[in-house]
Amino acid sequence: MASSPTWMPSDGGRDDKRHAPATLRNRDAIAAVLSEWLPASGTVLEVASGSGEHVVHFAATFPALDWQPSDPDPAGRISIAAWCAEAALANIAPPLAFDAAAADWPLDRADAILCINMVHISPWAATLGLLAGAARLLAPGAPLILYGPYIEPHVPTTGSNLAFDVSLRARDPAWGLRELDDVKAAAAAAGLRFAERRAMPANNLMLLFRRT
Repeated sequence: MASSPTWMPSDGGRDDKRHAPATLRNRDAIAAVLSEWLPASGTVLEVASGSGEHVVHFAATFPALDWQPSDPDPAGRISIAAWCAEAALANIAPPLAFDAAAADWPLDRADAILCINMVHISPWAATLGLLAGAARLLAPGAPLILYGPYIEPHVPTTGSNLAFDVSLRARDPAWGLRELDDVKAAAAAAGLRFAERRAMPANNLMLLFRRT
């Protein structure tokens, strides 16, 4: 089943660290695909970094890359900073404050953009902003990588994902699983070419788009 957005207290350490239970379950599977899709060097912007646990794991796994976390939630940025301080990795920058839906982001380039579990836990405007921002920041051929659950044509949606969609929309009517075809169409309109779909554990997908 797709992961819940619920935060849990950290298993130890500082009170300002958040813990997302799904992170330990999915981070290695995600990293395996990232090893194929990320550039060998450069800056990876993670949009909506959440707790900060993913970016710390990926920065340790890919030390030749510079990692730039971000999140619109002040408590999220505090958590990101706490996890990064504990990891003491030189290739993670301080978290940026911005909403993916914003027309202006506080940086003007990235060599890759990664976004995990945001598209279904945010308004559609955030996805459109993410795609537009990727088109602004990425060089031709550079990757935008998405992870999460989607509704696909001709692929039956699992009962667990349908139930997850209902629970998300009950929390906020603007949330919910997105139709993959809608994401592809919006990406194409923004100047991003759909390159690959990879099935992941627990009924999730990783999607690769490249700047045209």
